[in-house]
Amino acid sequence: SQGDQMFKTLVVSSLFGLATLTAAVAEPVSVKAVMVPQETIRMDFGDGSKHFVLMVRREGKSEGTSALAGASVSEFGWHDINPPKDGDPHGYLQFTAENGDIANIKFTVRAVFIKEEEKPRLTDYGYWELVSGTGQFENMTGIGTLTIKPASETDRLFTLDGELGARP
Repeated sequence: SQGDQMFKTLVVSSLFGLATLTAAVAEPVSVKAVMVPQETIRMDFGDGSKHFVLMVRREGKSEGTSALAGASVSEFGWHDINPPKDGDPHGYLQFTAENGDIANIKFTVRAVFIKEEEKPRLTDYGYWELVSGTGQFENMTGIGTLTIKPASETDRLFTLDGELGARP
C-alpha cells in the first residue's frame, strides 16, 4: 500500500541520515611517537644563565588509535628553555600516513621544572591543533593535549590525546 511505501521510505531515509551523522562524529585520538633528533641547532645565551634555545627536527613513527596512528612523524620545533624556571616549546608536527596523506599539527607547550633529589625534572604539557592537511586530512579539524617526556638522553616521547572530526 501507499502508506507502507511511505513508512519504508521514511525508515530508509532516517537510517541513511543516521549513518551520515555517525560518519561526521569526531573520532578520539590517542597516539604516541618516540621522536629521535635528526638535526639540531642550539643557542646558549652566554650570560651566566642556563637559558638556551633548541631548534630541532626529530623523526618518529606514531602508534595508537585514530587516523594519525601508523604515520611517520616529523617535528619542527623551537624549544626556548630557561632552567630551572620554565620554557616555551612550540612548533609543528607533520604526520605522513602510509598512503601519503599529510596532517600538519601546530603545538604549544608550557615547560615547568619540578624539584627532585638529584636535579630538577622538566615537565612539558600543552596542546595541539590540526591546522591543515591533504587527502583524508584536507577537510578535518582536531585539537587535544600534548605531553613531551624523555624516552632517553636525546629522544622524546610525544603523546597526543584529543579528537579529530570533519571541518564544519
